[in-house]
Amino acid sequence: MSTPMRRRSADRRASQTRYQMDSGFMHAIRARRKENGSAAAPGAPLADSWRADVGAGLVVFLVALPLCLGVALASGAPLFSGIVTGIVGGLLVARLSGSQLMVSGPAAGLTAIVLAAITELGSFQAFLVAVVLAGLLQIVLGYAKAGIIGYFFPSSVIKGMLAAIGLILILKQIPYALGAGIGVSEETRFAPGGAEGGNSFTTILGALRHVHPGALLLSLVSLAVLVMWDRPAMARVKKLAPAALVVVVVGVAASALFQLAAPALALPRSALVTLPAMDGVAGIVDALVFPDWSALARPAVYTVAITIALVASLETLLSLEATDKLDPLKRNSPANRELLAQGVGNAVAGLIGGLPMTGVIVRSSANIDAGGRTRWASFFHGVFLLVSVVALARVLNMIPLAALAAILLYTGYKLARPKLFTDAYRLGPKQLVPFATTIVAILFTDLLLGITIGLAVGAFFILLDNYRTAYFYHRDESADHHRVTITLSEDVTFLNKASILEMLDALPRHSAVTIDGSRSLHIDHDVVEHLHDFRETARSRNIALELVGIPEPVPAAAH
Repeated sequence: MSTPMRRRSADRRASQTRYQMDSGFMHAIRARRKENGSAAAPGAPLADSWRADVGAGLVVFLVALPLCLGVALASGAPLFSGIVTGIVGGLLVARLSGSQLMVSGPAAGLTAIVLAAITELGSFQAFLVAVVLAGLLQIVLGYAKAGIIGYFFPSSVIKGMLAAIGLILILKQIPYALGAGIGVSEETRFAPGGAEGGNSFTTILGALRHVHPGALLLSLVSLAVLVMWDRPAMARVKKLAPAALVVVVVGVAASALFQLAAPALALPRSALVTLPAMDGVAGIVDALVFPDWSALARPAVYTVAITIALVASLETLLSLEATDKLDPLKRNSPANRELLAQGVGNAVAGLIGGLPMTGVIVRSSANIDAGGRTRWASFFHGVFLLVSVVALARVLNMIPLAALAAILLYTGYKLARPKLFTDAYRLGPKQLVPFATTIVAILFTDLLLGITIGLAVGAFFILLDNYRTAYFYHRDESADHHRVTITLSEDVTFLNKASILEMLDALPRHSAVTIDGSRSLHIDHDVVEHLHDFRETARSRNIALELVGIPEPVPAAAH
């Protein structure tokens, strides 16, 4: 067979192989779609997915409702503001997002920021201005294609941030779990000199002196339900009845039982959820809170806005990545589009009295477990939230704050679970030190400054690694002389200058030294100068020096 014919035959075989591979791939995709439901493909019409998405939306609503109220409680904001954000996240952000399965709403990770910001700015209306600005900044980040910012945060710092938020959640909810009725206007920091000369510990000590037995009993029962619901044996039951919903139902039933059969345990009205009564659209509009635009003249508003935008964006990007990993079809969601959607959502939420939002992994995983197929599931959860506000306001006002506090206590525990600390310890100082530093810095200062300090410590370890990996040192010794080969790494920067100088100073006298830079893509000018300057030092120490692949230094006049 001639060469051209052999080539054509090989091309036909390669084409058939590619076709078979493509056919097998498409068959696998179709099988996976059949297994997970007909509406698996992005952009599938609602007619193909509405059954699965309505059911998933209902489950997510049942999970989201107590969390929306609980996050607002932990943030020191009006309880209705949490539901406003949940509605905006469902009705608006779900339609703008590029993710098919992620759910957006108020996040526990922002409670520390919100609580401190409302205290600092003096009013919730002033805080709403910062939320609007944060949304606009997220829109700018989206257009600037800043969706990769999450990759620049070391995992140790991110884990430290989440653990610190968990600890703050626990400390802030203990008074509610005890039924002390203590407000949440104190600062989140632990250092002395809080809003009234106190801190979280003094607040807890004050709560311990005013324990309400009914609230304490309800908190303990709620925590027991949450722990039990997390057991593997309860996996099927958990899909039918989410743990947070069960806690709320138990709390409402127990509160009613206390009123009838145990007056000593009865909860006062101040220990229950208080939502404004709403009658139709007009009632909802009357319940909305709007920004106080005079706060634009205060520099602190812009600091809060930047903090919210950065932390909310980071939490959203992390949740987006986690949601994509849980997606049965492994769809990849565009990060920059998600930042745009979250920015629009935060701007709108701030305009109508909502808390800042992020993508939230708890509700997203509930959506996936419940069989959600497209973004319509998140949309339907927003619809159910809106309907509940209009039709179930009286029922919602029967929920004890102690039950919500228990949900947040358990959330805080999962954010700061002991395994995080043991894993960081086991991984060594490079992970443990930035992790622990971030936690301590956040607890003693605030979230943004704490993260900045954690990043600085993480960067120090990166620089230390860079300092140590500037070259590879090989030494052959014989009876009469030493031969040393030093191979420079691929990228040698000014950060490596100190380690290279130390290595040159430690070279043995009367040796033959080869410094090989032929494999390096970049050698910093300062390092090049020092290597050439070392020639004179080498002669004085009787070192035979050979430079391979080291460029000549550029004369100073040429700079």
